Amino acid sequence: MALSYNTRGALFMMGAMSAFTVNDAFMKAVSDELPLFQALFIRGVGTVFCLAILCWLFGQLRFDLSRRDWVLVAIRSAAEVAAAYLFISALFHMPIANVSAILQALPLTVSLAAALFLNEPLGWRRITAICVGFGGVLLIVRPGGADFNVYSLYALGAVAAVTLRDLVVRRMSPNVPSVFVALIAAIGVTAMSGVALLFQDWMPVGPKASLQLLGAMVFVIAAYILSVAAMRAGEISFVAPFRYTSLIVALALGAVVFGEWPDPLTFVGALVVVSMGLFTLYREAKIGREAPVSIGRRR
Repeated sequence: MALSYNTRGALFMMGAMSAFTVNDAFMKAVSDELPLFQALFIRGVGTVFCLAILCWLFGQLRFDLSRRDWVLVAIRSAAEVAAAYLFISALFHMPIANVSAILQALPLTVSLAAALFLNEPLGWRRITAICVGFGGVLLIVRPGGADFNVYSLYALGAVAAVTLRDLVVRRMSPNVPSVFVALIAAIGVTAMSGVALLFQDWMPVGPKASLQLLGAMVFVIAAYILSVAAMRAGEISFVAPFRYTSLIVALALGAVVFGEWPDPLTFVGALVVVSMGLFTLYREAKIGREAPVSIGRRR
C-alpha cells in the first residue's frame, strides 16, 4: 500500500526525532570530559565531511541556486546554529528528558506558525490534539518548579530557532537538495563552534569520548537529512506533532543511560503526549480513507 505524503512525513519526523535524541544522549555523555564548543566542533568536522561525501555521491552539490534560495538556506543555517548552541547548552546542565520535554512545544509553535505565515490548513481536531499534547508537556516541565531554571529558557530559545528553521525549509524551491541543505547547516554549526573554541582551552580526547562523538556524528547526520525530508513531505500541521517521539526516546534514555528516573507526573504527561500522536495518526488514516486529496506541490 502506497504511503500518503503526510504518513511519509510523519515517519521521517519520527526517525529524525529519534536520531536527534540519541545524538543528544551521546553529547550529554561526552560533557563529562569535553567542553561544549570542543564537542560541537569535533562532531561538526566529521559531520561536514560525511555530508559532503553524500552530496557528491548523490549529485547534490548544487551551487547554481537562485538568490532567493541561497538567502533561505543562509537563514535556515543561522537558525540551526542558534538552535544547536541553545539546546546543547541546556542539555549540558539539565536532565535530557526535561530538555526534550520543553522542545515538545515545537508541534504547537510550528503548526501555528505554518497556519499564520504559510496558510496551511489547521482543523479544530488537530489544534485540540496539539494543545492536549502541549498540556502533557507542561505536566513534565512544570514551570516554576525546582527543575525550571535559566537553562530552561535556553531550551525555549531553541524552540523559537527550530520553528524558524523548519518554516524556512517550506519556502525553498524543489530543486534545493535536502542533503545539501543539511551540509550547509552543519558547516554553520561547525564554524560557530570553531570560532568559540579559540577562546577555550583544548582538552585531550580519550577513547571513550572519541566513541561518544562518533556515535553523535552518525546519528546527527541521519537526523539532519530526515528532518529536512520531513518538512518537505507532508503538511506541517500533521507532521509536527510527531516530534513528540523524541520525548519518549529521551525518557527511556534518561532512565536507562543516565539514571534520571521520571516522577509520576512526568509519566502522565508522556502518556498524554503519546495519545495525542496516536490520535493525530488515526485522523490522517480516516481522512485518507474518506476523501483523499492533494496537499499541494511536493518535493
